[in-house]
Amino acid sequence: MTSPAVESLLDFTGRVALVTGAGTGIGAGIARRFAAAGADVVVSYRSSAVGAKAVRDDIIALGRRAVAMRADVTHADQVEALLDHTFNAFGQLDVVVNNAGIYPIAGLTEMTEDDWDHTLAANLKSVFLLTRGAGKRMMEQAASGAIINIASIEATYPAPLHSHYSAAKAGVLMHTRSAALELGPHGIRVNSVSPGLIGRPGIEDDWPDGVERWRAAAPLTRLGHPDDVADACLFLASAGARWITGTDLRVDGGVTTHPIF
Repeated sequence: MTSPAVESLLDFTGRVALVTGAGTGIGAGIARRFAAAGADVVVSYRSSAVGAKAVRDDIIALGRRAVAMRADVTHADQVEALLDHTFNAFGQLDVVVNNAGIYPIAGLTEMTEDDWDHTLAANLKSVFLLTRGAGKRMMEQAASGAIINIASIEATYPAPLHSHYSAAKAGVLMHTRSAALELGPHGIRVNSVSPGLIGRPGIEDDWPDGVERWRAAAPLTRLGHPDDVADACLFLASAGARWITGTDLRVDGGVTTHPIF
């Protein structure tokens, strides 16, 4: 095979990316970064309508096409509507980033069944539904595609009060590998990104001791930024990762390099 030119590796011109949970935080950063690389973007959100529309407007200002669409990706009918809207707007789908999720806190012995079900639905069922739907559409358009699932370092390094969240993200890792196995023969690559602690406005006021402990533990000594995660997604969706599927890329400043005993 002929390898692509180096300067073209991160060029997404003419490609369409769908990013869930893109109204705020990591998802907004991913959507903007794909647009900066040339992609047209579907900005999917559930509750952050104002943020999603701001992201859409920023992308359009870059000269790309963008739409913002509300969808609760824990419901199959809304996922299918989101995909229909994507193809109606752009006629194709090349990249999916399953970023939507929640980060609740609940002790194991106090956790309700609803707590568990809601967390698994938001963080794992949503990934299954969109991967299934997007995988079918990508196969039908007979073109290569990339699906990237946002997992977490807590999938392998559990934290107190997060047994439901950690279980869901561990499921994302195995679902990623399973989907890569089945979709690979159709030219569709599936990978995951596991972020560490990502900064947000007010986090140092809300959790000063946690931020201090993180900085002390991370070899790169800082919190992550949404662009750190976005750039990992860009790489995994790009031609530079053309022979990579079924893998997880940790983006954590090196915090998981510490020995466990």
